[in-house]
Amino acid sequence: MFTLIKLPYEINALEPVISARTLEFHHGKHLQGYVDNLNKLIVGTEFENMSLEGIIAASSPLIAASSRNLTPIFNNAGQILNHNLYFTQFCQPSSRSLSGVEGPLAKQIEKQWTTLDAFKKEFEAKGATLFGSGWVWLQADAKGELSIAQYAGADNPVAHGLKPILTFDVWEHAYYLDCQNRRPAHLAALWDIVDWKVIEDRFIR
Repeated sequence: MFTLIKLPYEINALEPVISARTLEFHHGKHLQGYVDNLNKLIVGTEFENMSLEGIIAASSPLIAASSRNLTPIFNNAGQILNHNLYFTQFCQPSSRSLSGVEGPLAKQIEKQWTTLDAFKKEFEAKGATLFGSGWVWLQADAKGELSIAQYAGADNPVAHGLKPILTFDVWEHAYYLDCQNRRPAHLAALWDIVDWKVIEDRFIR
């Protein structure tokens, strides 16, 4: 059975970028709902003892060969993984977020985008132009090549055989209490709370 992840910071630590009220709803209600739903859906199935990554791979519409409708399982597992990675990639403003990218990840970003600012600009643009609800991801292939992708709904890099590195949630519940319909402004502000040490660790592991 899956449980709600504990936030690695206080509920108000990300203000003013993400308010405590948004976190209370986004983490405490939306993510809790996905956890509860998935636990109910997998009882007595072959998914019951799998990891989130295993469930996503086995239930992905791109991979699954089954006469059953596995979409609810895929959607809830995908949203749990997406949110777990999203919430644990942040830190209090003016902390590790300001140190910037270092090491192999920095070199790869510079190789492919020349500068971190150019990378951020493309990442924000992909997030701002994704139609409807979904996620914008920085992902890596087996060779360490990076790409920025738009994924609708609960989809994510794991379902496509890629490594998830960094994500911004563009479902409206992620930002509407704080920014209303100003999605681009919200995306631009998120860089102030990204914990680059976490992102680097995901890339090199």
